[in-house]
Amino acid sequence: MPRYLAYDHPMPHKKRTATGVLGGLAGLVGLSAVAGILVTATVTPAIAVSGYAATSAIDVFDNMPSYLEVDELMLPTEFYRKDADGNDVLMTQFYDQNRIPVTWDEVAPVMFDAITSSEDKNYYTHGGVDLVGTASAVLGNLRGSDTRGGSSITQQYVKNVLQQACEKEAKSQEEVEACFRSTTVASGTDGIERKLQEMRYAIQLEKRYPKNEILLGYLNIAHFGGTVYGIGAASQYYFGVPASQLTIGQAAAIAGMVQEPNTYRLDRPDSESNGAANGYELTKDRQIYVLNRMFSDGKITQEERDAAIAEPITPNIQVRAQGCQLAAGAEFFCEYVRNIVLDDPAFGESLEERQQNLRRGGMKIYTTLDPQLQDAALDAMSVVPATDDRLNLGASGVQVEVGTGRVLSMVQNRPFAPTGDEAGTVTPVNYNVRNQDGGGGHSAGSTYKVFSLINWLEQGHSVNEVLNGRVGNKRVLTSCDGATQNVRTGNSGRANEIGNFQSSNGYSGTIKKFTEDSLNSGFLAMAERISVCSTNQVAMKMGVMQSNGEPLDINNNPYDVLGSAAVAPIDMAEAYAAIAGGGMRCEPKVIDRAVNSAGEDITPQTSCDQAISANVAATAAFALEGVMNATGQGARIFDGVPVFGKTGIHEYEHTWMDGASTKVATVVWVGNVDGFAKLNEYRVNGWRLDQIRNAIWPKMQGAANAKFGGDRFPTPDTNLTKNVLTDLPNVVGQNVDEARGTLEAAGFAVNVAEPTDSTEPEGRIVSQDPGAGRAPGGTTVTITPSNGQGATVPPVTGNPQEAERQLRAAGFTSVTTACTEKDDSPQPTVTGTSPAAGEAVGRGTQITIEYTAKTC
Repeated sequence: MPRYLAYDHPMPHKKRTATGVLGGLAGLVGLSAVAGILVTATVTPAIAVSGYAATSAIDVFDNMPSYLEVDELMLPTEFYRKDADGNDVLMTQFYDQNRIPVTWDEVAPVMFDAITSSEDKNYYTHGGVDLVGTASAVLGNLRGSDTRGGSSITQQYVKNVLQQACEKEAKSQEEVEACFRSTTVASGTDGIERKLQEMRYAIQLEKRYPKNEILLGYLNIAHFGGTVYGIGAASQYYFGVPASQLTIGQAAAIAGMVQEPNTYRLDRPDSESNGAANGYELTKDRQIYVLNRMFSDGKITQEERDAAIAEPITPNIQVRAQGCQLAAGAEFFCEYVRNIVLDDPAFGESLEERQQNLRRGGMKIYTTLDPQLQDAALDAMSVVPATDDRLNLGASGVQVEVGTGRVLSMVQNRPFAPTGDEAGTVTPVNYNVRNQDGGGGHSAGSTYKVFSLINWLEQGHSVNEVLNGRVGNKRVLTSCDGATQNVRTGNSGRANEIGNFQSSNGYSGTIKKFTEDSLNSGFLAMAERISVCSTNQVAMKMGVMQSNGEPLDINNNPYDVLGSAAVAPIDMAEAYAAIAGGGMRCEPKVIDRAVNSAGEDITPQTSCDQAISANVAATAAFALEGVMNATGQGARIFDGVPVFGKTGIHEYEHTWMDGASTKVATVVWVGNVDGFAKLNEYRVNGWRLDQIRNAIWPKMQGAANAKFGGDRFPTPDTNLTKNVLTDLPNVVGQNVDEARGTLEAAGFAVNVAEPTDSTEPEGRIVSQDPGAGRAPGGTTVTITPSNGQGATVPPVTGNPQEAERQLRAAGFTSVTTACTEKDDSPQPTVTGTSPAAGEAVGRGTQITIEYTAKTC
């Protein structure tokens, strides 16, 4: 079903009349009886044929309903935005009937004169029904002709009110035409009954309302051709002037239209019967008729009549544009608002009712768009061309207010058009939103890793916990149903192997470091501890769904952890704003205030909820702040306002930058609308496409910082940032490769010291520091291998000469002595060596023989 119906009313050419206000019969006594006499005199033949007695005609008339419910006018719905000074300015409007209601003082007096002279010269003297004219019309009906003519302005007003009430419920052009027939061209007995009912309503209206109110109501509801209704719109549309400035000739031309609005309309200059070439002949003839009636009634002088007749009809057509193409610079935002109006029950219980209210309900919608941020976003987005012959290039940016969800800006590179074009130079597709008018979303890449980070924290883990994030490991991931999936990390390019950006081998490190470096293998290591399914569920509770609206946890593929799913930028902005707002997630909000035509508040309500705890949000923000000095450094703003962010590149086909201050969240996407072109292979305006996000995001977020500022993010939770002790294995006796693998698998970094002299085989680890036991994860462990050149110092005894022979026999080549005098040592006696016996040292190490003697 289409989003809305627009009718140009091409079929009816006969008289239509106005909406709005009413007028009354003051002091006319017994009119009902007079009407009964009229019925008896003129309707008896028809009644007799149908079996009614003439005397019952008066009862029929008196028993007809007399109270006419006058509905609100069918009015355009208007969308508003703020200007730079904070004033509400019209963004666009939607309507089936172009109508600008006016007050009495906003209509030129000559217009009242023209309409009363041409349509009802006795308007101010009758009580709602012109009996002579009506009798003539009824007799004409009995002769088989139509019911045109004879109706007072009050009757015409009644007819228009009834017709509009019918059209308000019309859902197709056929139903609109049926409304016209039911209130205008019925014949036979049905026509008589309709005319009598019209009279009955008119009499009662004039008892309830002053004449001037009814006349103004008629002028506000009357049809003036096409979609033009009411004198306010007619004067603007046909002559480009307000109703208060109409000339005699213009007023007469417009007054003449009400008889056959689509015949006398002036916006078809190529018409053969009533176009510019013949001076709008039909309308001119009708205008002259009106001018003559005005002159006969003494409302204009002969000179005024002659001058108006001599002056050619010169239309100045001023089309009152409608639709979101009118919302210059904010067309996609406008479309998003329009879809909210069509989807939210605040604007009607059913889609059909909301469609009608949008185009007929006279609502006023005041939107959230921020003028400064929207202008800055448009300027920032201009770096990306609307089209590129090399690929189907798209780009978008959206900003939401933290703590409220108010959408402050929404832009994209390709211009808006309601239907697009074959060349793809314009589009109706909003790249920022979820599955709206064909939008398909985009793979989020590493910006999606924020949900793994939050999931990790929610399960009680610290961002300073260390995991082995090196490639080459087989990861076993668990889904919601307990099933497992095997994933291999590596950079060999083999099928089903997941590598790192720029073929990094990864490392053992903290979750905070993984986040800063956006390390795929590190996040897959996290996914072994927290299921893919639970990470997807975290994303959903923070407002992110698949772009088609389906849940994210349908498949739970390993690639989900790395942002393979197509999501909408506005959803990601909602999630990042929640982190910046202490965990409070707010639905996107585009309408600050909405009122119906009666001025009653109908603003749709959006909700906020505590999606994640404040402690988790603060710790996630702490980790994301570090990104801005690592992979996100190209998007730094340098304005002193604290921000956090996360980069994302999916297969070089999409590139993202998501982030926020404590006031505003900004999300930017650039990528393939269709296709799989590699962004790193193309450059535009001096930027490689996979990095062009850094030309957009800082300008958008910088504009938000300049206007709204931003505070420091809360201190992270101590339990979620603590160093985590883990088992440090003993690797002494292993070779270097074995020891390195053992330590890294346990989450430790490894430093290999220079080989040391040892009797152990070359390459065997002879010591580690710190030693085996418990240590903070990620600690660097220094391991010392043997050089295989060591020997053990043997124990020596006897005198120094004997000791030297023993040492040299053990292979030591550098031997010296050190004597200590001692009175009770008559003979030199060896007491030890340095290094001591049992130590493993190199064979070239100098060994000192220590001995005592009475005299050295």
